[in-house]
Amino acid sequence: MNDNLYALLASRFPADRSAPCLLLADGAVITYGDLETGVGRLAALLKAKGVEAGDRVAVQAPKTPQSLMLYLATLKVGAIFLPLNTAYTEAEVRYFLDDAEPKLFVTDAVALADEARGLAPTLDIHPAAAGDLAAIIYTSGTTGRSKGAMLSHGNLASNALALHRAWGFRPGDVLLHALPIFHVHGLFIALHCILLNGGPTIWLARFDDDEVLAWLPKATVMMGVPTFYTRLLANPGFTREAAAHMRVFICGSAPLLESTFAEFEARTGQRILERYGMSEAAIITTNPLEGERVAGSVGYPLPGVELRIGGGEPAGTTGVIEIRGPSVFSGYWRNPQKTAEDFTADGFFITGDVGRQDPDGRVWISGRAKDLIISGGYNVYPKEIELILDELPGVGESAVIGCPHPDFGEAVVAVIVGQGDEGEIIGAARRSLAAYKAPKKVFFVADLPRNAMGKVQKNLLRDRFKATFEG
Repeated sequence: MNDNLYALLASRFPADRSAPCLLLADGAVITYGDLETGVGRLAALLKAKGVEAGDRVAVQAPKTPQSLMLYLATLKVGAIFLPLNTAYTEAEVRYFLDDAEPKLFVTDAVALADEARGLAPTLDIHPAAAGDLAAIIYTSGTTGRSKGAMLSHGNLASNALALHRAWGFRPGDVLLHALPIFHVHGLFIALHCILLNGGPTIWLARFDDDEVLAWLPKATVMMGVPTFYTRLLANPGFTREAAAHMRVFICGSAPLLESTFAEFEARTGQRILERYGMSEAAIITTNPLEGERVAGSVGYPLPGVELRIGGGEPAGTTGVIEIRGPSVFSGYWRNPQKTAEDFTADGFFITGDVGRQDPDGRVWISGRAKDLIISGGYNVYPKEIELILDELPGVGESAVIGCPHPDFGEAVVAVIVGQGDEGEIIGAARRSLAAYKAPKKVFFVADLPRNAMGKVQKNLLRDRFKATFEG
């Protein structure tokens, strides 16, 4: 048996290869036959350039159909795909290239596909074992140097199959894809599901709410980050009628505000399906397709995923989430020390995310362990405070951080998008929270710093406001 992920995906392509695979914004259609041929030719070119099984192929290229073909061709020849954010600077890219030492670095997948056009497509699929590496995904690096999470063919295949079942993909589904493909969300989670389904993808280069609305009538499934949904809600064209035919809206990569969840349901009559994942394990938990989707919760562990809190604390206890299962990565590229630090003796990966699990298994995320604030010896979880602040008049969104304080060690600081009176905001927080949890200072900003997938970069906020209590 060949455990190469491409073999699995190709086995699900429609028998009629003239079926549409990618529907492009300009109206062009790329069929599954076109995809298969393009993948085969690029695989032949990779081999001609000396790329062998186990070699790394680094790609920092715009989102094009050829970029998808290059990813699949890399899998096909048994090499290891290394996607890089297109926003990275030359200095940032140099770090990744020095660390991963790729055989090939591609910045223009279209040009590479043009170079491959005259070649005979490679038909053979490298016979990979489930444990062979398929990809290296560098973490966002918000707290230091990025680390390369090593994901195997088996990791990605098991997660893709579980998601395909959990989210109820069926004949006739059409995926609306406006995500980047240098990240787990757009490249693995979204595309693996639809390729396993043998269905078409509406392929948009980026998210534009008007363009998404124009294509929405042809889609049944949409995956996005919270920003996608807030921008749709801000567009008067996004009505209940516009969303009525959609089977499911899925959200991840950053926390979805409960207010957005509620506004989306009020507008469309549908509840966004929120899930929880990370580079090291793809998707870990999901709200149910059939059943209660609860605002603020990330649902239940996927089948096969073992999840525990703080090494096995009782249900309802808040602590660091640990996971074990077939989709969990094997470790960090060339970093055995960090790998050893982040795995327990019994094989659980310590995610660094703080949360709790209800007796029925439902999971709630409080934030990152590194974002925990210890003020006067008390643990303060920013998410608890943010939920209170986000409900206040004039507050669009909040981020709570800890800043050095001469008396308390750290003091709670709220950074708010919106407007209001600092004293009133602090007073409102104190009415709902213990005094040590209430912000001691409030700053108003135009927007919060985010990484490419919409996660608030609290390390930048901590650096910006670190001198708040000095002097």
